[in-house]
Formats: sequence, structure tokens, C-alpha cells
Amino acid sequence: MTFADFMALALYEPRVGYYARAVQRSGRAGDFVTSVDLGPAFGALLARQFAEMWRHLGSPGALDLIEAGAGNGRLSRDVLDAARRDPAFYDAVRLHLVERSPLARAAQADRLGPHASRLASAGEDLPAVGCGVLFANELLDAMPVHVVVMRADGLREIYVDLEGDALVEREGSPSTPRLWQYLEQAGAQLEPGWRAEINLDAVDWVRRAARSLRQGFLLLIDYGHEAGDLFSAAHATGTLTSYRRQVSPDDHRRPWLVEPGTCDMTSHVDLTSACRVAVSEGLTVLALLDQMYFLLGIGLADQFAVRPGDAVADLNRRLALKALMLPGGLGSTHKVLILGKDVGAPRLMATACGARLT
Repeated sequence: MTFADFMALALYEPRVGYYARAVQRSGRAGDFVTSVDLGPAFGALLARQFAEMWRHLGSPGALDLIEAGAGNGRLSRDVLDAARRDPAFYDAVRLHLVERSPLARAAQADRLGPHASRLASAGEDLPAVGCGVLFANELLDAMPVHVVVMRADGLREIYVDLEGDALVEREGSPSTPRLWQYLEQAGAQLEPGWRAEINLDAVDWVRRAARSLRQGFLLLIDYGHEAGDLFSAAHATGTLTSYRRQVSPDDHRRPWLVEPGTCDMTSHVDLTSACRVAVSEGLTVLALLDQMYFLLGIGLADQFAVRPGDAVADLNRRLALKALMLPGGLGSTHKVLILGKDVGAPRLMATACGARLT
């Protein structure tokens, strides 16, 4: 089978998939840490940006706020906790949670707590909405990818096969012409021996997301690079990796083949192709920048002031804020892509530090 088919089974198959068998995988006791795990500040800052977007749209009576890859709803809970400080915005929100895992969806109402009444829909598919803001944190990097390798005689695709009782890689002809077309449209020039991931699901998802909004904003936060960097000597072995207990093992061992379904798998997102597809669907690229500059633009620095009370707890809070913007960590490895549909060219607070990308 293609690596994309294998990855889909290993991560999402209802009985054995890594994500499907648990309500939550990240956190201090989990296999990896996300911005959401560092405390409520991340969601609170997003709420500030969403409120500005709502006002730019003319403060409509209702705003569809859609989180894709919502898990059990904890990021949306943080967003709504902060949004309550802006009653007009909070009252306008109609929340939609999009999540593949039935276990995670079942936990959403409890996780939302006092905000459960704001939940307008929960399901696997993107809802078609009118005026809205659609956001996703670390969604595209977990989508199944095709793995390819360039050889002297042309592009080859990596397949997963059985050899006795063991899963092994096999090279074969590309399973679809879309792989060649993708690389050509991205302007990628792979040298012989270079491996790469091609995330067809990600560009298809961006296309569906663009069509699901009549008017509004799309905000994506993810590991990613522009195509010129992603498909270069700097990533000649690809970016596919796995995490278990917050450690990424030596990927030359291909740990996902040894114990499939027991570890996370992720690859970096091709931001150039995501932008290209979005523009082809009528969206405007409003910003592409590092998470650090995005968060500083919407007020992260203001959160560092010392607060009275428990000094140890306050120190931990400020250390968590630092982790959100740390260069070489979440601050620069995570990129923020902001797209608009029929919204003009607003100067959002998120771009106050400039559209910086490292």
C-alpha cells in the first residue's frame, strides 16, 4: 500500500489508530507538547485576534467560529474563556468543532463546560457557513503523506509491504500523476537520492476549507516551510518523524513500521502549495509569519508582567509564555498562515511585527 494509506490506518483507523484510541495524546504526560499544553494564554491571544476579525467583518450578529482538528475542545475552551471578557463578541460566537476521533468528540461537551451552549455543531466534516473564522492548530502536519524518492531514472514512490512478519519499505512507480504535478507546481527540483513527503490531503483540505466559507478568515498554525526550503538539500532525507514520550527516535529505524499505531507521525507542511491552492479558490494571503511574531503582534509581551500571588505559579506561567515564542522551538518552527475571503486587505494586529518568516 502507499505510505499515505498506511499512515491513515496507523493514525486514524477506529480500532487501532494512534489518534482514534485516545481522547488526548499531547501534554506533559503525553507523547508531544503543543502550544495548547502550555496553558490558557495561547487560546486567550487567539481570542483577541478572532474578536478583531469579527469587528473587521462589521460585527455581524453571529460569527461562525470553526476549529478543525479540535480534539476534545480544550483550545476552543481557552478561546471562549477569554472571549467572555468581550461580551458582544462572545454572544456572537457559534462554535463548530471538527474532529475525526469519536472518543475526542464525545468529550467535547464536558470540556467546554460553561460554554457548551455556544456549540452549534460537532462532526467529522467542515460545515458550510456564512460569515466565519476557521482555525486549526497542528492539523495539516498530521495528515497522511505520500513518500517519494528521486532516483537517476526518475521519481519513485515508497510503499509499505510485508516481508514475513515485518513491515518493510518498497520502491515502486508513483501511484498517481498528482505526485509529479504537485512537485512541478511547487517548483521543486529533487536531486537523486533525496526523499520528500507530498501531502495531497493537505492541499485538498485547504480547497474544501476555502469553499466552506462564504466570507471570513482562515488561520492555520503548523510546522512548515516554503517549498524552496522544504524541497531542498536542507531536507534531503525528508521531514517525516514520529514522537513517543516527547522523544523522536532515530527515524532511520522507521519506528512507525515496527509498532504502527503506537506513535505519532508528522511531516512538515508545504506552505507554498497551501497558499497556491487557497489563492486559486479566491482567498487572499494576508500573512505568513513565525508564531513568535504572530503572538507578539496580538499582545504576548503584555502577558509577561509579574502578577501578585503565588510566585512559583507565576514564574511557571511566564516560562510557558516564553516557550510559546522561543526561537528554535514553537516560536519559529510553527508558522502562521492567515487567509481572507471577501474581506479586503485588513491590517490585522497579528502583523504588527511584520510578516517575518525564518
